[in-house]
Amino acid sequence: MRLTILGGGGFRVPLVYGALLTDRAEGRVTEVVLHDLDAGRLDAVARVLAEQAAGVPDAPAVTATTDLDEALTGADFVFSAIRVGGLEGRAHDERVALAEGVLGQETVGAGGIAYGLRTVPVAEDIARRVARLAPDAWVINFTNPAGLVTEAMSRHLGDRVIGICDSPVGLGRRIAQVLGAEPREAFIDYVGLNHLGWVRGLRVAGRDELPRLLADPDLLGSFEEGKLFGADWLRSLGAVPNEYLHYYYFNREAVLAYQRAEKTRGAFLRDQQAAFYAEMRETGGSALAAWDRTRAEREATYMAENRESAGAGERDADDLSGGYEKVALALMRAVARDERTTLILNVRNRRTLSVLDADAVIEVPCLVDANGAHPVAVSPLPDHATGLVCAVKAVEREVLAAAESGSRTRAVAAFALHPLVDSVSVARRLVDGYTGVHPGLAYLR
Repeated sequence: MRLTILGGGGFRVPLVYGALLTDRAEGRVTEVVLHDLDAGRLDAVARVLAEQAAGVPDAPAVTATTDLDEALTGADFVFSAIRVGGLEGRAHDERVALAEGVLGQETVGAGGIAYGLRTVPVAEDIARRVARLAPDAWVINFTNPAGLVTEAMSRHLGDRVIGICDSPVGLGRRIAQVLGAEPREAFIDYVGLNHLGWVRGLRVAGRDELPRLLADPDLLGSFEEGKLFGADWLRSLGAVPNEYLHYYYFNREAVLAYQRAEKTRGAFLRDQQAAFYAEMRETGGSALAAWDRTRAEREATYMAENRESAGAGERDADDLSGGYEKVALALMRAVARDERTTLILNVRNRRTLSVLDADAVIEVPCLVDANGAHPVAVSPLPDHATGLVCAVKAVEREVLAAAESGSRTRAVAAFALHPLVDSVSVARRLVDGYTGVHPGLAYLR
């Protein structure tokens, strides 16, 4: 089975390949094709993968190419993890927003809109090529903003594109462990959009254990989200939010923390990864050791500003291992081998949430089999969540409309309608600022 990884020179690719090395079953991935626009980054990642594969019998063969059509032709699965504009683009997204006093995070608020505006046209081009060159392939999208990009690609690929994210998986695992349950045996009642969702229940053997968590201040204060949001707020919600909702519930504190930071997250990652890739070009040492060292620092500093503003302290060691590669592998196994499982994924709504139309991509538990991912019926959103979900979905639709039409007016509307942008005048200045620094937004007129 052939897996093509778009963004194959990306820093997190070894996580995916490492997961593949653990899969020894029949029907496993036997060939990995890395695609990237940067040949130097491809070479660096290929070195890391070669060290990972050393001594592993029948490790998946790895090839690399800068030719997109060559990479897609004959693929069974396509893993999309591209970053249009690179980390320099992310750093610009953050700074332009912060200069206006609003959030510039890569998937939330103004930064997420800017990232989406330059990513959607590229993602749609990829989707059209997949439909032409590998019509039977399944696309697993991790490109951010994951829900928005998955919805854009679904207009060309239908249900054969599925979005993944590790945030809900990590959240469900932490809650289960705090409650003394085995994560694999728990059903996580999770609903929302990508980076905008809530755990409303955790059922073990048919019993909802979440009320027990919400009633115990000590348990609530013992894991990441409890420390981040505070026990009182979680009890007020009657649910446990995805960590990214900290940007909404504590927006003023988050913006201030980011403005005060020596570097934005994008600038930190840009400089850190530039050093890693430079080390790969200049030294003959262990590529895998250098990658491991860099990854540990990356994970330890994740959402550091939010945790600092909340007084949440450092991340727990168990939260430093990532997880999206495990979701991707479980998804591929379920589809390729009909190994039925339940995963929290980004898929088209169909009739799952009545407040959204059938084509809206949402993030919910799905039953996965050889026919793809099928959203599980969930109860209606609580009122406090309905408002946010509908508002952010409306923003995503404005982004899609702007990308399709090239309309600057629709782009302004996308910024102005977002709950974290407080003025139409600010929205106009954001569009001016982003089009001034991003060549990829030259299509807006």
